Amino acid sequence: MSCAALLGFRAAGVAAGAASAAPRLWGAGSSSRAVPRCRSRSTDACAPQPSPVRIGCASGFWGDTAASVPQLLYGGKLDFLVFDYLSEITMSLLATAKVKSPDLGYTPDFVLTAMGPYIKDIHKKGIRVVSNAGGMNPLACAAALQQVAKKADVDLKIAVVTGDDLTGEIKKIKEAVPEVENGKQFPENIHSMNVYLGARPISRALDLGADIVVTGRCVDSSLVLGPLIHSFGWPREEFNLLAAGRMLPLVFSLAGHLIECGAQCTGGIFTDWHTVPDWHNIGFPIVECSSDGSFIISKPPNTGGLLSFGTVAEQLIYEIGNPKEYLLPDVTCDFSQVSITEISGIEGGAVKVQGARGLPPSTFYKVNATYLDGFRATACCPLGGPKAVEKGRRTAESILERTRVMFSQLGYEDYDAVNIQILGSEETYGPHAKRSIDGGPREVVIWLAVLHKQKKAVEIFSREIAPAGTGMAPGLTGIVGGRPKVSPVLKPFFFLYPKKNVKIDIFMNGHHVETFEEDFSFTSDAIVLPDVLQTQDELKDLPSGPHAYRLEDLAYTRSGDKGNSANIGVIARHPLYFPYLKKALTAQAVESYFQHLFEREQPEEDLVTRYELPGIYGLNFVLKNSLGGGGTASLRSDPQGKAFGQMLLDFQIKNIPDLKSLIE
Repeated sequence: MSCAALLGFRAAGVAAGAASAAPRLWGAGSSSRAVPRCRSRSTDACAPQPSPVRIGCASGFWGDTAASVPQLLYGGKLDFLVFDYLSEITMSLLATAKVKSPDLGYTPDFVLTAMGPYIKDIHKKGIRVVSNAGGMNPLACAAALQQVAKKADVDLKIAVVTGDDLTGEIKKIKEAVPEVENGKQFPENIHSMNVYLGARPISRALDLGADIVVTGRCVDSSLVLGPLIHSFGWPREEFNLLAAGRMLPLVFSLAGHLIECGAQCTGGIFTDWHTVPDWHNIGFPIVECSSDGSFIISKPPNTGGLLSFGTVAEQLIYEIGNPKEYLLPDVTCDFSQVSITEISGIEGGAVKVQGARGLPPSTFYKVNATYLDGFRATACCPLGGPKAVEKGRRTAESILERTRVMFSQLGYEDYDAVNIQILGSEETYGPHAKRSIDGGPREVVIWLAVLHKQKKAVEIFSREIAPAGTGMAPGLTGIVGGRPKVSPVLKPFFFLYPKKNVKIDIFMNGHHVETFEEDFSFTSDAIVLPDVLQTQDELKDLPSGPHAYRLEDLAYTRSGDKGNSANIGVIARHPLYFPYLKKALTAQAVESYFQHLFEREQPEEDLVTRYELPGIYGLNFVLKNSLGGGGTASLRSDPQGKAFGQMLLDFQIKNIPDLKSLIE
């Protein structure tokens, strides 16, 4: 996950006397000799060439399908099965759950749905499991899983990695880190605070014999990197061990990044969705990694989905921020020159990925924290009939007006924020909306969301939604989900914290076995200087012509979020299209296209940054302050920017030659 917005903290680390080793790229080749490593837990002599390790990812988020486990378990021929459940939003929800009960705060789906029905077969097949399902309470998660194993009469060694939760050290941290991202003061009312741990503690737990490793917050890719470090025996003192010109932790961090979101790399949410077969049985990804640093991504046989250059390239560019400085606890990655090659003759498709480079990791961990900033509720009301948009907007405005009168009578302040959207009217497209004829759509959904510092004020709002069904517009058919739920608003913020100040412990079957000792001998906080991008002057000699294309004709897109910033990745469908994409899709052009969605802190502030990935003929755009706060803090219907890439597909690229004829 990208910390591009936090680079100033790395600079501060250098000024404070942090390690200042000159940046050195991994991946340029080396005379270092790859040493064969054991991949089993036994003490037998190592085989000269360790067999490849196969890892399947069965979950990309909390709430993913239960169909993934049996297809990977019985058809994947796996060594490891990993489950990724956590996001910034999920951590906020789990923190709230733990406040309600000390036994909660983890994802119960992992215990009851993913592991419970299959725990005997997982154990019988010798598949080892790694998951961040522990969330805010990994020890409770492991205890619940141990009960499931006991009932199934299965003897398992369940390890827990702790140390990510810094909530108990808030006072000390506030003194050490007075400012957070963008120079803002450290907030009050801290609700949660978690470090993104790396792969080494997971690897160590597996070294100690764990059948299952449960963690709290860690970087998603570490769920894959941890088992691979364990399997191939990458010792900390051999950081510069290179295999086939590639740094193993770097390459396998890329493998983890590609499969961590489950079906998103096997055809899920693909731009060309209509080409992806059998969504109902979409295959989940398997990465097969060799000790020389090469890896192939595939999926179980007889499953749906699609593995191709496009599906994997979209996932590569997903939520990475600056592709030349993708910051992880174990390595700083450069994905800009990564290439993806389709492998023919494999049922369901497969790809080989190569070309990652990188730098040593920083001496800091990234920290995600949340703070309480009021309460919110959202009402969703379907409405039909003529002039539906007009009726929906008047209904929403009338509900707000009525509740404001009530607030005044009760001595409450006005709302801190409100958001009215009439879904179906395309107003999220701003000036790019397609205007319907004959009065607009006849079916819409009112999206009305509010934020207030006082919970009782939001409760008043919640009660006043239903009366609109009898006292306002005709055609209001109901309230989706019933009376709107009042929820706390947990706003995220990020900062960097010295690794040396974080204590990581490993437990086995409920007992503390050791404190993990991090080694800082191969770290660097030196700033990576940006490449000089190709200027528009260098592209001015591109042939022009009378043709115009929608972006979808020339590229794939995928979008996501990091806090209040959206990421939009764009990948050329053919190398010959790439120069035209670079010329037309400037940062300024993308900022203009989405201007209606930004919240500016400074009038002349540039809010879009463009990065290039020539290895896949791709561009990545980071849109700052574009999500209305992002996550649970946003009142918008798309708080994570998931539709931004789809919206950009209608961008017009004009005055160019007939590009399709160039590749036929």
